[in-house]
Amino acid sequence: MVNKDFFFSCFKRACLDSAVADTGKGKSKLSKQLRHGFHLVKGKSYHDMEDYVFAQFKQVDKNELGLFAIFDGHVSREIPDYLRSHLFENILNEPDFWTETEKAIRRAYRVTDKTILDKAVDLGKGGSTAVTAILINCQKLVVANVGDSRAVICRNGVAKQLSVDHEPDKERNRIEDRGGFVIKIPGDVARVDGELAVARAFGDKSLKEHLSSEPDVAVQSIDDDTEFFILASDGIWKVMTNQEAVDCIKDIEDAQAAAKRLAEEAVARNSSDDISCVVVKF
Repeated sequence: MVNKDFFFSCFKRACLDSAVADTGKGKSKLSKQLRHGFHLVKGKSYHDMEDYVFAQFKQVDKNELGLFAIFDGHVSREIPDYLRSHLFENILNEPDFWTETEKAIRRAYRVTDKTILDKAVDLGKGGSTAVTAILINCQKLVVANVGDSRAVICRNGVAKQLSVDHEPDKERNRIEDRGGFVIKIPGDVARVDGELAVARAFGDKSLKEHLSSEPDVAVQSIDDDTEFFILASDGIWKVMTNQEAVDCIKDIEDAQAAAKRLAEEAVARNSSDDISCVVVKF
């Protein structure tokens, strides 16, 4: 039986530790070859850094979970910070997490979004995208996302996208059916109600009637052909394709060095957004 109080006290301490670091690494106890690294770089905007990373291996009873996430806030630091501290906790508290993992993740995303909306007075306006990855016993990877942070896996040198970019143009019909609109003014980026450049997000109470927080969920088996996977905010994907990102780090064995190299390459390509990435090397 899992001691949940002890587990989540450790979990929250890990959140606090990763909040202040702009780079870091860790390794699995189940597999000596499995390691992760993360790196963050503040963008060129005048606001504070709005990206948050979570990257930890955790023992839960006789199972090992790799918990990885990127939270990219907009008009808010409080909401991605809240997600970093609570989303995985909510997922793992779902009673059917082990038996119906996808269903549990979807429900936890909805519950978390409702809580954020209910706490809008404290957490403020704005919102956050999220991409989460749960690696179960080094054998199964479950990825979920809302927004445009992305998960990409590399197998035999080939990039495969596991998440879905929730762009307003792609979801125009759903947004309009809910009474909203999509327009490219100002600029040339499609925005919900002329404001938000993603069609799904946590929070954003003023736009919520026209937004969704329903995640896309993908399950991937890990086999001998799996080399690594990347989670990253759009500060990387605005300037690099999936395959370019994979090619950039495929020959770097150290996961932390790989994450740093990926961020540096995005900066070299003139990415002006906040940049955050997690690399998990098998």
